[in-house]
Amino acid sequence: MRCDYFDAGVCRSCALMGVPYAAQLADKDALVRAALASRADASVWAEPFSGPESGFRNKAKLVVGGRRGDPVLGILDGDGAVADLTRCGLYEPVLREAVLALPGLVGQAELTPYDVRTRNGELKHVLATHSPDGELMLRFVLRSAGQLERLRRFVPTLQQELPGATVVSANLLPEHKAVLEGAHEVVLTAHDSLAMRVNDVVLHLRPQSFFQTNTTVAAALYHQATEWVAAVRPELLWDLYCGVGGFALHALVSGAAQHVVGVEVSEQAVQSARRTSEELGMGPGPRRAEFRVGDASSLELAQGSRSPDLVVVNPPRRGIGAALAHHLDTTHAVRHVAYSSCNVTSLARDLESMPSFEVRSARLFDMFPQTSHHEVLVLLERR
Repeated sequence: MRCDYFDAGVCRSCALMGVPYAAQLADKDALVRAALASRADASVWAEPFSGPESGFRNKAKLVVGGRRGDPVLGILDGDGAVADLTRCGLYEPVLREAVLALPGLVGQAELTPYDVRTRNGELKHVLATHSPDGELMLRFVLRSAGQLERLRRFVPTLQQELPGATVVSANLLPEHKAVLEGAHEVVLTAHDSLAMRVNDVVLHLRPQSFFQTNTTVAAALYHQATEWVAAVRPELLWDLYCGVGGFALHALVSGAAQHVVGVEVSEQAVQSARRTSEELGMGPGPRRAEFRVGDASSLELAQGSRSPDLVVVNPPRRGIGAALAHHLDTTHAVRHVAYSSCNVTSLARDLESMPSFEVRSARLFDMFPQTSHHEVLVLLERR
């Protein structure tokens, strides 16, 4: 893959740009295997899974600069100005077309871009997410509610120009700091969640819910985990750091598990998971799902609860930590753990705190082509 932005030095986010994709994949596979070599020998590794090397991103995170009526959407340069990034080759085709249209629409709405250098203006970021069915969620990050009504009045025009924009919201970020969004969200459309069809499950994304950047590879990741769960057939599965419930709901829909409990700190993500569960009819009965708001790293979630047979964990880059790893290691009812990690270093560290388990299966999923980032899934079994 070639990129004009990379060649011009405008954006260097794709640090592996220009490296043949086969070499990128082989290097990542070697990296994760070496990091886990003390716990996982060559026999447990499956071939790495990869999707397309370009046109795979289902979301765009764009900084807004320029001036009112003539905005620029892209990335901050070294001087705090915004460089255009709307022609990035990583976006899915439909998302790419929407991103190309956004500067004109933002200009038409007369929303005032925020200037990082002077700390003046209102519109900081535009965040766009594309679903497999062609729908869009557009989030406009504002410094204050000052232009909220202007944005609200513009929504019908926005939806006319981008018919797939089923969810539009304003996010308020009053602080001047290097984050993408604030805590307060105002939904401006009748629909408040984006339907993400992944395999046989339609997940729901509310505006502040997390979902993987690469839908094709996420589908493969869920499919692989479900195959492993089906081989174990647990009576009770816990999905910790469950997000919108992807692992748990795939296991439930497939019949690989009969009862799942998901735990996630984001209330919006839990609401999303509950909605999907309700649409699937997973209430009281042979197959049921429960989703709870809570810190998955806290051992308090286990108090008064029946211990699961299998636990799925999908933590942030820091991993699950020594306390939770030790708890899983010493809870003998837990016979298996499926660990999905975006940081093999923290994964290796957590496995050192789980000596009672051995790695039965492992696989790399290349969620982030053109970068050194990786996703690795391992199945652990109690010795």
